[in-house]
Amino acid sequence: MSGSRRRVLVAAVVAVLVLGVMAVGTFTGRDPEHRSGTASGNASDDPSGDASGDGEEVAPSLDGATPGGPATIPGPTPPPVDQTVRQGVPNAAVTIVEFGDYQCPSCGTFARRTKPELVRRYVDTGVAQFIWRDFPWAGKESTRSAVAARAAGRQGRFWQFHDALYAKQFPERSGHLTDGYLRGIAGRLGLDLARFDTDRRDPALRRAVDEDYGFGQRLGVPGTPAFLIDGTPFFGDQPIKEFVKRIEEARRAR
Repeated sequence: MSGSRRRVLVAAVVAVLVLGVMAVGTFTGRDPEHRSGTASGNASDDPSGDASGDGEEVAPSLDGATPGGPATIPGPTPPPVDQTVRQGVPNAAVTIVEFGDYQCPSCGTFARRTKPELVRRYVDTGVAQFIWRDFPWAGKESTRSAVAARAAGRQGRFWQFHDALYAKQFPERSGHLTDGYLRGIAGRLGLDLARFDTDRRDPALRRAVDEDYGFGQRLGVPGTPAFLIDGTPFFGDQPIKEFVKRIEEARRAR
């Protein structure tokens, strides 16, 4: 993404913040109930459907800077957080929410290079928890993969499936993320494939993906990866020292 386009997008999200779209409570995902999406939506029982409609790009992969300052003004109500997309203890001091797309190259770099160290330092020690929000801006393959990962979550393998999708990434819209490819990952993870296929056809999982995506759009998420560290926006696959800085700031603010 060009520098000028990135600046426009960041400026846009700053404007959204000023208008009060984002909220600390909105992003923490500390919902009273932990389940797949239950609100109404235009769900399809086709696991290869596209949450973005015609597959048109609506947000780029981000590698840019973060507008400063926390946002604490009430915003839209978040969809429920399914326990399977939560990593770490729910009562952790710091909550990190990631909006991601499985075709996003920067998301993949974060998942492979940065996140394992953050998990070791903060999640495994009980300081922080990660919550995943689907933001499948790259079209049908992204949505198909998101539904498949949630289906794996029903067998206790969401994060393993998530990591497998990022371990080997293809170019965006390459056509490689087929049902067969996703079933191959499920098989390597030892999932019950019949159950996996049945769950992928469950409209509730597609609805959960769509609700996350719509939620992110209403918040003005400009691209992926996008993070909220205790409600403070933080964009792009930045150096680990920047994540540590923000996490420690959130920790001290408790």
